[in-house]
Amino acid sequence: MPQSLESWVFESGSLTQRLKAACGSCFNVRVIHQGFAHPFPDEVLLLKLRSGRHALVREVELRSGEQPWVLARSVLPVQTLKGVGRRLTRLDNRPLGEILFASRCLRRQGLETAQIGIRQWRPEVRAGLEPDETVWGRRSLYSIGGRPLLVAEFFLPVLLPAMESA
Repeated sequence: MPQSLESWVFESGSLTQRLKAACGSCFNVRVIHQGFAHPFPDEVLLLKLRSGRHALVREVELRSGEQPWVLARSVLPVQTLKGVGRRLTRLDNRPLGEILFASRCLRRQGLETAQIGIRQWRPEVRAGLEPDETVWGRRSLYSIGGRPLLVAEFFLPVLLPAMESA
């Protein structure tokens, strides 16, 4: 992992706040997909969901202006969207991290990192990336009000030069 990326990947606070600090008023969120769907099998295991259950799946770009810096995928089980998690259903183009890190009920339960290929990503997600390119990412298991949610974030190569100056 490039050294300039390590502090971002292992950031324990809000990635949203750090990105906002790096790009200022240019920070924005573009929602690629949001809706109820079946999570991936590994997500089902981490969230301890019963097979066949739906969850709210949200995929977004965290951007500086029109330039995507981070791709994020959040999986929010139905039970997480009740109580304190109810606000998570009305995000629109607001960043999830803005809501999560404002809650005193948020706890990080685990963090995984990986370097992955983008070949399997949907075409609209991998636009502008080379077919054989790899990216570093992290996946955090959180609980809010004792209920689980999963957030995966992938740091796009265009962000590395910006990170070195941030």
